[in-house]
Amino acid sequence: MSATAERAPAVPVCDADPFSPPVLDKPEELHHVLRAAGPVVYLSRYDVHALARYEEVHAALVDWQHFESGAGVGLADFRHEEPWRPPSLLLEADPPRHDAPRRVLRDILAPPALRRLRETWQAAAEEMVDQVLGRGREFDAFTQLASAFPLRVFPDAVGIGSEGQENLLPYGNMAFNAFGPVNDLVKADAHRVAELSAWVNGRCAREALTEDGFGARIWAAADRGDLTHAQAPLVVRSLLTAGVDTTVHGLAACLYAFATHPEQWQRLRERPESARVAFDEAVRWQSPVQTFFRTATTDVSVSGTVIPEGTKILMFLGAANRDPARWADPDRFDLARDPSGHVGFGMGIHQCIGQHVARLEAEALLTALARRVDRIELTGAPRRHPNNTLRSWASLPVRVHPAT
Repeated sequence: MSATAERAPAVPVCDADPFSPPVLDKPEELHHVLRAAGPVVYLSRYDVHALARYEEVHAALVDWQHFESGAGVGLADFRHEEPWRPPSLLLEADPPRHDAPRRVLRDILAPPALRRLRETWQAAAEEMVDQVLGRGREFDAFTQLASAFPLRVFPDAVGIGSEGQENLLPYGNMAFNAFGPVNDLVKADAHRVAELSAWVNGRCAREALTEDGFGARIWAAADRGDLTHAQAPLVVRSLLTAGVDTTVHGLAACLYAFATHPEQWQRLRERPESARVAFDEAVRWQSPVQTFFRTATTDVSVSGTVIPEGTKILMFLGAANRDPARWADPDRFDLARDPSGHVGFGMGIHQCIGQHVARLEAEALLTALARRVDRIELTGAPRRHPNNTLRSWASLPVRVHPAT
C-alpha cells in the first residue's frame, strides 16, 4: 500500500514545493508554516513526510536504525532507482557498510592531524587577508575570502594539487542539487555530469594524490586492510564533495552575519577565541545544508504519527536550527548563544566527520580578519546561488574599515 493510502487523516498536508526558486531563495516562511503545522507534515507534491521541528529532526538523525541513509539522502530511492554515481560510503550508507570508512576518516582527521595544519592555515589566512585588503576596501567577500580560502588550503590538505581545482565547487553544486527532484537546477548541470564526475574520480586515484595528504593516508589504510582498495577512492571523493561547499557557504554565512550584526563583530574582535563559536552560530543561523532525506525502515511512530515503511522523510535542518522551542530568539545571530546541538552538521553516526576541519578554516580566516578590520558593512544586496540542498551564495559585496 502506498504511503499516501496509509497516511493518517490527522497529518497536516502541505502542497508547497520546498525546491521552488522562491522557497530556495527565502525558506524561512515555509519553515515557519511547517513547524506551526505539526511535528509531521505530509508534502503532497512529492509524496513524502516532512520534519521541521528540532525535536523530531534531531531524533530522526540519531536513529539510523529506523531512518536509514542507505536508500539515499535525497528524493531518489536507491531501492528502486539507479544512483547517478556510486553512493557515498559516509553519507549514503548505514552500518556495517558505513563503519570502516568512518573509522578511517575519524582517525585521519583526529586532533593531532589538525594541530599540524593550524600554523600553516593561519599563515595562509594572514597572507590572503593582507592581499585582499591591499587591493582596496571594497570587494566581494564571497569570491575573495569565503570561497578563495577553503580552495587554497583544503585541496592541498587532501593532496589533490592545484590542477583543475576550479571544478570543485561546480562538482559539489551538482552533487548537492542531485539530492532534490529532477528540476531545472538538476537539468542545468546535466551537460557536465560526465566531465565533472570523470575529473573528481581521477583526482581520487592513488597516483593523482600527493604523498603527504589525507588522500594518501586513506589509501594507506586500504593497504593495511582497514578499507578495501575499491572503497578508498570513494572515501577520498567524500572528502572532496562534502569538505568544500559546506565550508565555503558556512564562511560566507559568517561574513554576512558580521556585516549585518556589527556589534557581534566587535565582540569577536574583543574575544578572538570565540571564532569557532561564531562559525557554529552562523551555521545554525543560516544552515548551509538545508535539507536531507531519510527512509523509514519500518512503520515508525513520530510524535504520534505513523510513517509507513519505505516512506521518504524530508528533514528540514534549517527549520530545526531556528525552532523557537529549542532556541531563544532563533532568528538572531548572537555570539552570546551556545550553538552546540545545532543540526547544521547533522547528528549521530552520520554527523559531518570533517566539521572540525571546517572550524579550523573558519578560525584561521576570522582571526586574521579580526586583527585587521574594525568594521564590515554591505555595499549592496548579497546574491544567493540556488541549489536544491545548499543555502549557498553567489556574491557578498562589502566595504571594510581597517583597524587602527
